[in-house]
Amino acid sequence: MKFMETEFNKLDLIDSLSERHHQLRRIIEELWNDNSNIQLSNSEWFIMARIYKRQPTIAHVSKSVDISRQATHKLIKKLEAKGLVEINDVEDNKKVKSIRLTTLGEECYEKNEQLKKTVQKKISDKIGTEKINMLKELLQMDWGLDNLD
Repeated sequence: MKFMETEFNKLDLIDSLSERHHQLRRIIEELWNDNSNIQLSNSEWFIMARIYKRQPTIAHVSKSVDISRQATHKLIKKLEAKGLVEINDVEDNKKVKSIRLTTLGEECYEKNEQLKKTVQKKISDKIGTEKINMLKELLQMDWGLDNLD
């Protein structure tokens, strides 16, 4: 771990955020997959997060994730095969499909949210609640990124 920490010291802000994000996503994915008989990738979790407690169209989900439309459809089919999502025709339009989490899908999503809270608590215990709150506040601020073009 010391090697990784010294490598982080050499990274700029953008790469540091990216590396921590990937590290945390990998940890959460491994914890889930090691403790569940339903194996899920980060991309599948990402799609499930866009669906949770909603019933968006597949097109809307495809537009809201940074994954190609074709890959999004493939992931949705995998989630359907695992019994986590249900695809339905939109009323009065047979071409448009909506998607929702099944009861099993919602249960998995909620268990994964608890898993993330456990990891966040461990991080908080290590670096302090005040720093976690400050980090969340900084990440939620308007950074003026829309004006950079």
